[in-house]
Amino acid sequence: MAALRTDRRLAAVLTADVVGYARLTRADERGAIRRLKAVRKELIEPAIAGHGGRIVKLMGDGALVEFPSVVGAVETAVEIQRAMAQRDLDRPEDERIRFRIGIHVGDVIADGRDILGDDVNVAARLEGLAEPGGICVSAIVREQVRDRLPYPFEDRGEKTVKSIARPVHVYALPAAALTTLPPREPAAAAVAHRWLPGRRPLFLAVTCAGVLAASAAAWRLERPPPAVPAAPATILPPGSPTAPVPAPRLSIAVLPFANLGGDPEQEYFADGITDDLITDLARIDGSFVIASSTAFAYKGRPSDPKQVGRELGVRYVLTGSLRRAGSQVRVNVQLIDAATGGEVWADRIEGDWTRSMELQDAITGRLARTLDLELTDAESRRVAAERPNDPDAVDLAMRAWSVLNQPLSAEQLQRAQDLFEAALRIDPGLSQALVGLARTLSTRVNSRWSPTPKEDLDRAEALVAQVLARAPNHAMAHYVRGDILMARKDFDPAIAEYQAAIASNRDLAPAYGNIGRALVRAGRAEEAFAPLETALRLSPRDPLLSLWYFGICHAHTHLAQDEAAIAWCSRSNYWVAYVDLASAYAWTGRMDEARAAVAELRRVMPGYTVERWQHEGWSDNPVFLAQYQRIVEGLRKAGLPER
Repeated sequence: MAALRTDRRLAAVLTADVVGYARLTRADERGAIRRLKAVRKELIEPAIAGHGGRIVKLMGDGALVEFPSVVGAVETAVEIQRAMAQRDLDRPEDERIRFRIGIHVGDVIADGRDILGDDVNVAARLEGLAEPGGICVSAIVREQVRDRLPYPFEDRGEKTVKSIARPVHVYALPAAALTTLPPREPAAAAVAHRWLPGRRPLFLAVTCAGVLAASAAAWRLERPPPAVPAAPATILPPGSPTAPVPAPRLSIAVLPFANLGGDPEQEYFADGITDDLITDLARIDGSFVIASSTAFAYKGRPSDPKQVGRELGVRYVLTGSLRRAGSQVRVNVQLIDAATGGEVWADRIEGDWTRSMELQDAITGRLARTLDLELTDAESRRVAAERPNDPDAVDLAMRAWSVLNQPLSAEQLQRAQDLFEAALRIDPGLSQALVGLARTLSTRVNSRWSPTPKEDLDRAEALVAQVLARAPNHAMAHYVRGDILMARKDFDPAIAEYQAAIASNRDLAPAYGNIGRALVRAGRAEEAFAPLETALRLSPRDPLLSLWYFGICHAHTHLAQDEAAIAWCSRSNYWVAYVDLASAYAWTGRMDEARAAVAELRRVMPGYTVERWQHEGWSDNPVFLAQYQRIVEGLRKAGLPER
C-alpha cells in the first residue's frame, strides 16, 4: 500500500484541557458528561465553527480542528474562556468546568488528515502552563495578534518545558484579565472562514478532555461545520430565574426527508439530499444549521416543527418528502416558522431518476440558493415586526440584504445602501454590512447608474479588503471583488475571483452568472452559455434572473444570433436588454418591434443615444469591440438618436 502523502505547512495549534476532569467524573459521571455535552453544543462547537474551525479527528479525549488564522484561534480561546467564567456559578468551585488553553504557531507535518511535529507539542506544553480559565501563547502568536486583538497578554519570560529542546517564551492571559475584557462580537456574528484549493490553511488542534470525548459520535469529521453558527447561549446572572434563550438569526434544522416509497434506493437518495442540504446551507453567511448527526435523530418519527424548534433552539425547520413514479422523482419541501408553525415558503422540484446523482446535486444546489434568499427575507420581515424602532446593526444589514435581493433597479440599490450605511454607523466592522455595501456600490457601477464610478469602486475595494483580511475565503467577498474587477475591465482576474467564490460556496448562482457575463466581455461569448445556464439551473426564480436572461441574450447578440437573442432578451427587464432587442429586431427587419424597444430603452434611460452606447466602455477586448460594433449599427437601424 502506498504511503500517505505528508506535507510540511505552517499551522496554528491550540490545545485545551478540562481542569480536574477525573475528579468531575468520579463525583458524578453521568452528570459531568451531560454538562460537558451541553458545553460542547452551546459553546465549543459554535466558537470553533464561528471562527472557521473544522474538526480533523478525535483523539480519545480530544480532537484536531482546522483553523484558517492565528487571530481566529486566539479569539476562539478568549470566547470560550470568557463564557466558561460565567458558567456554573451556582455550583461549588470544585464542581465547575474550567479549561486550560495553549496556542502556538509553527511548522507541522500534515500526514493525511493528521498533524504531527514538535510545534504541536509546544502548544500542549503551553496549555500545561496556563492557569484554570486562562490562556498561554508563544511569542510568535503574541507577535502576530499584537496589533489585531486588544488583549493584555502578560510576559512570563522563557520557560523550559518537557520534550522541547529550546526554551519557550510564554505570554499569558490570566482568568482574571479575561473576565474584565470589554465585550466583542461573538461567533454567531463572525465572518465564516473557508479554504480554497491551493491555499495553505492554518490549523487549530483542540484537545478538550471530556467535552469532545463525551460526544464523539455527534461530531461529523468528514465535513466542515456550519459557516457561521449560533452565538453561545445567553448567560444569566447568578440567581436569575431560568429564561428561554432566543433562537439565533438564520437558525434552521433540516429534518430527514421522508421517503414516500418503499424502495431502499430512494431512502439513500432522500438521506443524501438531507445531508448535502445541511452542508450547503451551512455556507450561508450568518447561518446556524443543526448538524446532521442531530437532525437524523428525528428520522422515522413524527415531529412537530414547533417542538423541534424548542428542542434545538432554531427559528426555522425545513421538512421534505420524496416520491418516485417510474423514471420521475418529485421532491416537496416546506420552510416552517418554528415559533408559529406557519409555512414561510414551499417548493416542488421534479427530475429524472435515471440521472439520480446529477439530480441530487441540482436539487440541493437549488434549495440552498433559494433558502438563502427566503431565510434572509423572512428574517427581514421578522425584524421589521419585532423591532421596528430599535434595530441593531445586524437587523439593519439583514433588511439591506433583503432589499438587495430584490429585482435590480437604481432605487433598490439606493435603499440597500442607506440601510448598509446605517448598520455600519452602529458597528463599523460588521462583515455582512461591509460586503453588502461593497456589492451595492459595485453593482451600481456595473449597471451604469453611478455618477462617481471610480470613487465607488475604490470604496468597494477597501470594504472587501477589510472582510478578506479577516476571512480570506469569504465567498461573497470574492464575488464582489470579481464585480469590481469586471467594472475595471480586468476580466481574467474577475473570473478567477468568481471561481474562488464558487470554491467556498458551490451554490452561489450569481457567481456562475457573472462568469458568463465576464466571458462575453473577454471576447469569448461562445463560452458564456454554460455558466449562465448553471446559474439558471441552480436558482430558476432568482432576483437576478433578468440579468442572466440578458447575459444569454447578449452572448447570442455578440455571435450575430439575432432570433435567439430576441427570445432571451424578451424575458429580461434589465435595461440593457432593450439595447440588444432593438438591434436584433432591426437586423431581422422587424422595424415596429425595433422602434418599440427603442422607446422602452429611452423610457428607462431617458435621453439615451447611439453615441452613449458606443462609448459605454464595457470592454477593450478587440473581439468584443468588433462584435459590439454590430450592435451599434443595429441601434442606428432601429432609429435610436445618434446624439
